[in-house]
Amino acid sequence: MQQHVEGFGALQDMRKFPGGQSNPTYRLSDGARAYVLRRKPFGAILPSAHAVDREYRVIAALHPTGFPVARPYALCDTDAIIGAPFYVMEMVEGRTFWDGTLPDAAPSDRRAIYHATVDVLADLHNLSPDRLGLGDYGAPGSYFERQVKRWTKQYRASQTDEIEEVERLIEWLPRTMPAQERTSIIHGDYRIDNLIFAPDAPQVRAVLDWELSTLGDPLADFAYLAMNWAIPRGDRQAQLGGVDLAALGIPDLQEMTDRYCARTGRSGVPDLNWYFAYGLFRLVGIVQGIKKRVLDGNASNAEAEKAAARVRPLAEQAWHFARQAGA
Repeated sequence: MQQHVEGFGALQDMRKFPGGQSNPTYRLSDGARAYVLRRKPFGAILPSAHAVDREYRVIAALHPTGFPVARPYALCDTDAIIGAPFYVMEMVEGRTFWDGTLPDAAPSDRRAIYHATVDVLADLHNLSPDRLGLGDYGAPGSYFERQVKRWTKQYRASQTDEIEEVERLIEWLPRTMPAQERTSIIHGDYRIDNLIFAPDAPQVRAVLDWELSTLGDPLADFAYLAMNWAIPRGDRQAQLGGVDLAALGIPDLQEMTDRYCARTGRSGVPDLNWYFAYGLFRLVGIVQGIKKRVLDGNASNAEAEKAAARVRPLAEQAWHFARQAGA
């Protein structure tokens, strides 16, 4: 830190953030300023997973544009310092909304908070990867073809049970992929609880958790955000299905869609049920990886065992949307 972070004094405090199932994240302080460190997890991990170097690369490319990300300070790509690759970025202060109904926000601010959420996503998709030096940040060709193969492989590598709905999805998704019309930088896990808002305004100060970012179909990002309106509220409190949105002052999905389309120059979006099925299938792959790490004793978060129990319900939800899409 003293070598790579200008003005850093001496490390006085380090504590792990309680959230995060994937890359362990820590708050560092020298007494005057706070910083954030993200490292690869402990123990054996799957190939290509937990790529903190990719997170650092995209943040470093986006920060000079004014897009809301934390300022990156340094990447350590060896195990020599702390036993794993890691990077350090600024600590962005502000509000995180864990509950999608925004109970801690003024009703008059809720619509503006959600407008800011979708506007920032649209702004990301409007950026040119080539101009930012990210033209090779994702493989060429169909994004969904790559991703379905990747998450099938990741699921198989960490599989612990036989789940009929997952097997159906593995057969159905590759046969029914939509055509890709655009290629953008995509976040991969874009939802309201991965954003830090200003403490006193409906303004996004930082988008967090870029581990799944790549180049691909921007509809994958938009559909992942939209899925929160389609799924009934459960253990993931970002969900809004079944909520009286009008009473809370929260925009409905049509309003969010219209705003996204206006900002990105689209005439509309296709039926999202296929995208919802894919998004939940990918979550199955991610949560199955958590479950495997729980069984192996390498899980990052104390809530990981609870998260691992979501594998089968997520698979059932994914197949429900596949049926809605014609499966």
